[in-house]
This record gives sequence, structure tokens and C-alpha cells, in this order.
Amino acid sequence: MVVMPRESAKIVSAYAKNVFIDDEAIKAVACKLLEELKEKRIDINNFSQCKFHPKCSDPKAIDWIFLLDLLNFSFWTEENANKWKVNGQTGYFAMCAAIKRAIDEGTPITDPKYYSKITKNELEVIFRGDDNTINIPLINERVKVLHEAGEVLLNKYKGTFVECIKSCAGSAEKLLKLIVTDFHSFQDEAQFQTYKISFYKRAQILIGDIWACFKGKEYGEFYDIDFLTMFADYRIPQVLVHFGTLKYSSSLLNKLCSGFKLESGSVEEIEIRGCSIEVVERINNEVKHLINSHNNLRLKESDINCVLIDHFLWDYRRQYAKELDSIPFHKTRCIYY
Repeated sequence: MVVMPRESAKIVSAYAKNVFIDDEAIKAVACKLLEELKEKRIDINNFSQCKFHPKCSDPKAIDWIFLLDLLNFSFWTEENANKWKVNGQTGYFAMCAAIKRAIDEGTPITDPKYYSKITKNELEVIFRGDDNTINIPLINERVKVLHEAGEVLLNKYKGTFVECIKSCAGSAEKLLKLIVTDFHSFQDEAQFQTYKISFYKRAQILIGDIWACFKGKEYGEFYDIDFLTMFADYRIPQVLVHFGTLKYSSSLLNKLCSGFKLESGSVEEIEIRGCSIEVVERINNEVKHLINSHNNLRLKESDINCVLIDHFLWDYRRQYAKELDSIPFHKTRCIYY
């Protein structure tokens, strides 16, 4: 049986030998997040502030978001290679910009009838860089992911992810389990000691993005949104190390500093991802504790969750990219994040 992400993180953090959690630093970060909450800098509305994201008023918003998170993996650049850029954007936002450009050009990229049969050449044109030479990483894997997911939507869900949402009756937990069962590329799982653990980064961020896009209403209304953990990738750990909540052994730190690539499913990679989830869980719990300890804050526990904390940490890394670039991130080339 596969252990879900929250429980997986507890198991990994309990046995980790290369990654460590600092609870005192967690308290300090929780205090910082409380101030961000009070100033409305942590807010569900922040998703819509990106000009490359769909608006909830767009009739294709759900299938657009599904496409984005279907392809939301592996944007880091190999050493000494030029960064892939689209409209001046890099990484995930370069992909968002490329998708929006394709839509504006009339390419039916959000339609599974189209992308279930898409060719490598067609996808390369869609993801062409600003210099027309730099391609998005793992292009062959992205073609395969699109083919597989497109076929599932066409054969089982009337050609739209909307049907998946409807079938789960407002439950984030049910939708997560549907996604990882029916769409194989979302099965972000690993073997850790005697446990079959999971992180489900892209599946969880898909639900979180729908929740944020629709501001917790309509298709984004999930009564159990707190079921989701943070989205274990390669960037959030950078911020957690910066804040001192996450620490690496000297041997692991030396590997990361040297640019050593960690294999997907390796012990060190699992420990980084698992402990990242556990850190955010503890931050979330501490912020809720602070809210309950202060009666005059005009805040409630439901104002914070792991999705919003993840958004804050990810935005923080972008805002302070130059400062955080001195902290190495783990390089794992895979389709899961």
C-alpha cells in the first residue's frame, strides 16, 4: 500500500540521515508568515496575479491548468548551458508564456484531441525559445505525457478534466487519488526502507492551482483543501535552507555544491523532498497555533494552509533569486517535478 505524502514525510524525516529539521528556525519562520498573513501578502488571490495564468472566467481555464501541471516538471538548466527563455521568462513561467502564446496563435493546445496526437516537432514549435534554439528539457518525455493523459481524458472523462473534478464532489483527497490512479505520469512514488511512499507534487499542485484560480469557489471549492501538503520540488528546499529550517549533512552539501545529480528515488533525494514537506507541515501547525494564541488578529486557522505557504516560499525564491542562488538545489532530472 502506498503511504500518502503527509505520512510519507513523517516517515522520511524520522529516519533521515542526510537532512535535518530545525524546530527553532521553524518558529521564527512561522512568526514571519503570521506578519505576511496580517498584511495580506499571503492570500489565495496571488495566483491570478501572473499574466500567463488563466483567469477563472476563461471557459477553458480547467483544461488549461491541467495542461500546465501535466507539463510542470524539470526546468533547471544544465551547467554551462544557456537558459531556456520565452518572452523573457525562465523556468515554469517560460512554459506558461509558451502555452499562452500557442493559445493566442490559435493552436488548440488545451484540447486533448490535439495533444493526444501531438508530434515532437509540433511541441518544439510551441516551446520555441526567444532565440529559436533553446528547447525545454525532456521534450520526448513531455510528448509521451501528453499522449497518455490525452487518451485518458478522451476515453474516460469526455475529453475534459472538468469531469474529473465533478466526479469527486468537492473532495481534494478524492481528486488526488483519482489523478494518481488514472494518469500514470502523476504517480510520484518511491521505495524508502520498507515503505512505499509518495510525494505527488504535480497532482497536488494541480488541485492547489484550481483551488487558487477559482478562489476556493465553483470548481475550486474543496472542503478538505487541508489534505494537501506542500509541493516537493527542487526550489522550495533552497528557501527552507535559507531560513535555516532545513539543514544538510556536510557530505550531501558537498555533493550539491559540486553539481552532482541525484537520481530520482535515491535516498538523499527522498530525504530532501520528505523533510521539505515535514518542515512546511510544522510551519503550518505553528502559524495556526499563533493565530489561536492571539485573539485580536482577525485571522482564523483556515486563513493558512500548506498550499498558501508553498506559494509564499516559491514567490520568495523568485523575489530573492540572486541572494538564494548561492544555496545549491538538488538536481534530479525526472518528470515528477
